[in-house]
Amino acid sequence: MVLVLNRQYFPEGTNGQLKCEGKLICNTIELPWKNNETRVSCIPEGEYFIRKRYSQKFQWHLEVMAVQNRSLILFHPANNALQELHGCIAPVTKLSGPGMGLLSRKAFAKLKDFVFKALNKNESVLLIVESNPSLLRQYQDDKE
Repeated sequence: MVLVLNRQYFPEGTNGQLKCEGKLICNTIELPWKNNETRVSCIPEGEYFIRKRYSQKFQWHLEVMAVQNRSLILFHPANNALQELHGCIAPVTKLSGPGMGLLSRKAFAKLKDFVFKALNKNESVLLIVESNPSLLRQYQDDKE
């Protein structure tokens, strides 16, 4: 299974759409891009495998593997990237602003069910994180 996360960058946070075979699974929120700094930046664009993970805090959730210079990058519920995320990705049902979303637990349950079905059949799940280059250029131009 291949998931594609297409991002839009803003100074206050990163918004995205997570799709499989062109079909929207959910929207996402993340921290703004700050050069992959631990706990304050979203992860770099690239390709990553996803696996199941269990913790007391989040119960069963998803982990993004082999992120350069980072560990424990998770998909877990959150509605405000700056207040609730430390580099992770939060699925949301609806975007409400840069790095902000609504009904995250609902979106997370949908994503988790979708991905766990593939993982339970021993399928690998690849996450491709990308952005629309024209949107990224526009963001960089706006900052200058």
